[in-house]
Amino acid sequence: MPRLLARGPLALLAAVAGPIVLCAVLLPLRAHLAAADVALLLVVLVVAVAALGHRTDGALAAVGAALWFDFFFTQPYERFAISKSADLTTAVLLLVVGLAVAQLAARARRLRVVAVTDAGHLARLHGTAVLARSTGSALTVVDHVREQLIDLLELRGCRFEYGSLLGRPPHLEPDGSVTVAGRAWDVERLGLPEQDVELRLVGNGRYLGRFMLETTPGTRPSRRARLVAVTLAEQAGGALDTLRTPVKAA
Repeated sequence: MPRLLARGPLALLAAVAGPIVLCAVLLPLRAHLAAADVALLLVVLVVAVAALGHRTDGALAAVGAALWFDFFFTQPYERFAISKSADLTTAVLLLVVGLAVAQLAARARRLRVVAVTDAGHLARLHGTAVLARSTGSALTVVDHVREQLIDLLELRGCRFEYGSLLGRPPHLEPDGSVTVAGRAWDVERLGLPEQDVELRLVGNGRYLGRFMLETTPGTRPSRRARLVAVTLAEQAGGALDTLRTPVKAA
C-alpha cells in the first residue's frame, strides 16, 4: 500500500508535466519531424504514465498530449487551433488512442493485482487443506485458521469459542456479506464494524463453535477476502467434525 501511495503523486506530476516537457524537447526538431511521429512519441508517454499511475492519470496525460500537440506541432503554431484536416485527424486520433491505451493499461494492472491476490488466497486454502489431512489435532487446524484470518482480514486479534452462541454480534455470512442486528452492513463504504464479528464453524450440518474477529477500525477487506475467510472457517469446521479433538477457546 505505501508503494502505491508513493506512486500516486509521481504519476500525477508525469501526467500534467510530461506532455509539455516532451513537446518542448521535440520543438527544435519540428521542421524535421512528421506530425504522426510526434503523436506516436506522445502515445508512448501516455502508456508510461498509465502504467505508473491510475486510469485518471493516463486520461489526463492523453488530453494534455493532444492539447500540446495542437499548440506546438500544428499550424497555426502556438495557438490552440488547427488549419489542416490531416493535423486535426492526427490530434483526434492521438486523444482517442491515448485514452484507450490508458484504459487498457489500468485494466491490465488491475487484472495483475487480482491474479496475485487470488494466488495468495489459493495458497491459504491449499495450506489449510494439507494441514487438515496431515495433522491429527483439530486444535492445530483451528489455530492455523485463526492466524490466517488475522492476516487476511487485517484483524487486531481473533479468538475461538467452542460451542458458544452468546449475544447477537455482527455476523460474517456464508456469502461474504456482513450483517449487524440482522441488517446488511456496507463493508466497502463503512469498513468492518467496530464490534467483534462472529464467523461460525459448522461441521456436517452441526454448529461447532465460532471465531470472534477483533476488527481493526477502518479496514475494508474485499468480498473475495471475506469469502476466503468463510471457506477457511469451513475447513476448520470440517477438521473439528472429522478429527473429534476437544478444543478450548483460544
